[in-house]
Amino acid sequence: MSDTFSKEEKAAMRAAAAEAKAAKAGADLEAACLAAIAELSGTDKELAETFHQLVTTHTSLAAKTWYGMPAYANNDGKVVTFFQSAAKFKVRYATIGFQPDAKLDEGTFWPTSFAVTQLTAADQKQLVELLKRAVG
Repeated sequence: MSDTFSKEEKAAMRAAAAEAKAAKAGADLEAACLAAIAELSGTDKELAETFHQLVTTHTSLAAKTWYGMPAYANNDGKVVTFFQSAAKFKVRYATIGFQPDAKLDEGTFWPTSFAVTQLTAADQKQLVELLKRAVG
């Protein structure tokens, strides 16, 4: 196991530090989220745009960035869900994930992230249901 962080991990940590500084300075967090989406390309961009539309249409979560990727926070400012592009870590699928503040608990076992290569109409319907449950 390596004792050092990858180039991508280091970039994510720098992005998180910049995000914290920007939030403290009162920056427009939604604009930062939209800019992060605009920087994506291909399937990642399409997926992120669709995810953003679903989150902002069907929940009260606020758009922001988290480690340089689109994320959506509750009224306490805590990230509930996020999008991670496939390109960021050079993998074959994007990830839609949920953080501990997401209210998705199902007994003693439940998913917290999903591999995504496309979002069909059926996928979008299922995702909207998850998002609504996540915000309670």
